[in-house]
Amino acid sequence: MQPLVQCPVWGWLPQEPPSLVAIAGHLDVELNDAGRQQAAVVGDRLSKEPKISLVYSSDLARAYETAQIIAARCGGIKVVTDVDLRERHLGDLQGLVFRDTAKLNPKAHQAFVSHETCQEIPGGGESRDQLHQRCTSSVQRIGNKHKGERVVLVSHGGFIRTLYKQASPDGRSVAKVLNTSVNIIHVYEDGKWTIKSWGDVSHLNQTGYLQSGFGGDEKSG
Repeated sequence: MQPLVQCPVWGWLPQEPPSLVAIAGHLDVELNDAGRQQAAVVGDRLSKEPKISLVYSSDLARAYETAQIIAARCGGIKVVTDVDLRERHLGDLQGLVFRDTAKLNPKAHQAFVSHETCQEIPGGGESRDQLHQRCTSSVQRIGNKHKGERVVLVSHGGFIRTLYKQASPDGRSVAKVLNTSVNIIHVYEDGKWTIKSWGDVSHLNQTGYLQSGFGGDEKSG
C-alpha cells in the first residue's frame, strides 16, 4: 500500500538547559540565534532531498520562523500556517519553569504529571487525549489533501511525541524529540501510519549546537 503522504517533521525546542526553560505551550516565544542556525542547516539538507510540495507550520513564531528559513533554503517553497500544529496548551503552567510548578501551582502541576490521559490542565490546558485527537486529525487531513506528495511539518515537542505514539507499532511514546531532528512518517488513507526514520540529526554535526537544544521530553512544552 502506497502512503498518502510522506511527512518529514521538524521540531522546534528551546536552546537553553531544560531545567531553566519556561513552559511555553501556546505562548508566542521568538526563535533565538541558535535555532535560526539549526533551521538553516536542516533547510540545506532538505534542499538536497526529494521534492517537497509544501511546508506546513504551527502559527507560533518559533515554529513559523523555522519554517520560513527552511522554505527559503529550498527555493522559496510556500509556507502554510495551521493552528492545529501548535504545541499542547498547558494552561496555568505556561510561563513557569517546570522545576517550580509544584510549588507555584500544585493543582496544575498534578494535572500535568497525571497518568490519566483525560486530565485537563487548569487554565484552559489540553488533556493528552485532546492533544492526540488534534494532532492525528490534523496530520491525516493534510495527508488526505496531498496524496502521493511529500510535505514538511514544523511543529513542537509535545505534538511530535504524539505523532510518534500514533505511528509506533506498539503505541509507545518516544522519550525525547531532538531539536530540529528529521522524523519521517508515512500517512495512509486508512488512518494507519508508519515511521520511516526518527530522530535523525546528522545534519547538525557541524553546527556546534548538536547537544544544546535537546530537551524535548515529557516535561517540556
